[in-house]
Amino acid sequence: ILVTGGCGYIGSHTIVDLIKNGYEVISIDNNSRSDVEILKGIEKITGIKVKNYCVDLCVFDDTHAVFQENPDIEGIIHFAAYKSVGESVQNPIMYFENNINSLLNVLKCCIEFGVPFFVFSSSCTVYGNPDSSPVTENTALKLPESPYGYTKQMGEQIIQQAINNCDIQAVLLRYFNPVGAHPSIQIGENPIGPPANLVPAITQSAIGKTGFMKVHGSDYPTRDGSCIRDYIHVSDIAYAHTLALDYLISEKNKKNCEVFNLGTGNGYTVLEVIKTFEKVNHLSLNYKISERRPGDVISIFANNEKAKSVLGWIPQYNLEDMMRTAWQWEMKLKEEENKKESQYLSIISSSVPAI
Repeated sequence: ILVTGGCGYIGSHTIVDLIKNGYEVISIDNNSRSDVEILKGIEKITGIKVKNYCVDLCVFDDTHAVFQENPDIEGIIHFAAYKSVGESVQNPIMYFENNINSLLNVLKCCIEFGVPFFVFSSSCTVYGNPDSSPVTENTALKLPESPYGYTKQMGEQIIQQAINNCDIQAVLLRYFNPVGAHPSIQIGENPIGPPANLVPAITQSAIGKTGFMKVHGSDYPTRDGSCIRDYIHVSDIAYAHTLALDYLISEKNKKNCEVFNLGTGNGYTVLEVIKTFEKVNHLSLNYKISERRPGDVISIFANNEKAKSVLGWIPQYNLEDMMRTAWQWEMKLKEEENKKESQYLSIISSSVPAI
C-alpha cells in the first residue's frame, strides 16, 4: 500500500495501523509540512522500517518514478495535502496548486499502473456551513468556507469523474477533527510553525512553547459562544482507513466510489475541549477570547451510522483519552528537546579549552 503524506500526522498513524493488520507499506512525503523523524516512531511501534520517498507529488516525473520502482502497488491512501484553513484563506492559489495538482498526478499514475484501490483523505469541510448537525453522507454540500474546503470538495469530484471509465474502486473518507496521539506516545501531531488546529494550540500553550492561546470568537450561536466540532482520536481515524481498504479488497462495495463520515457523533465547543484538557491533565490553561477567524464553520458534527454499519468502524477513544494522549505527546516532545539541548551544551562546554 502506498501512503502519500506518510510522515504526516494521520498518515503516520495509518501506516502503523496498516502494518498491524498485515499490510506492507511505502510512503511518499516531501517533508515540507512533516518531520521524517516520525518514521523512527513508526519503527519503534511496529518493528518495521518503512521506506519514504522524499518526492513532491506536484512533479509528475518524480511521482511516476516511484510507481515504476514499485509496480506491485495494490492500493493508495492519499493524505498528502496542505490542510490549514486559515493559511488557505491567506494563500488560496498555493492550496489549489498543491492539493489539486498532487491529486491529479497520483490519479494519473494510479490509472496508468492499474492500481485497483484508492482511499482519499477528505474532510467535513466539504459540507460548508450546514443548516443543521449531525450531517450524513447525503447532506447537501454547500459552498465551502475556505479554499482548503474547496480543494477537498473538488478532490472528491475529480476522483468520482476520473474513475468512471476504469477499474479503480474508491472510498472517500470525510473526517472531522482528528486529535490525540498514538497510545504508545511514539508518534503524534507535531505541526511545523504555529499550530493551526485547536489541540496543538492548547498543548503548546500549556507546555510554554507559545504564549496564551486564542479562542477565535465567543459570539457564535452555540451553547457557550464558541465553535462546535466533532473531535475524533487519530488512532480511530487510522483504523477506518484500514477498514476502507479491506472493504474494497473484499469487493463489498456496491458502487465504484463510496463516501463515509468519520466522527464520534458528538459535538463539543472549543471551551468544552479546553475544560476537558484542564480536567484530565490537572492544568490551568492560559487563553484569551479573540475575534472570529475567517473560514471557520459555526457548528458541525457527524452522523457516523454508515461507517459503523457498513465498515464495522466503532470509535474506541473518548474526548478525555484524546486530551490525555495529546498532552503526553507534547511532554515527550519537550523532553526530547531538552535532551538535545543538554547534549549540545555538553559538547560546547567540552570543546572550550581550560584556562
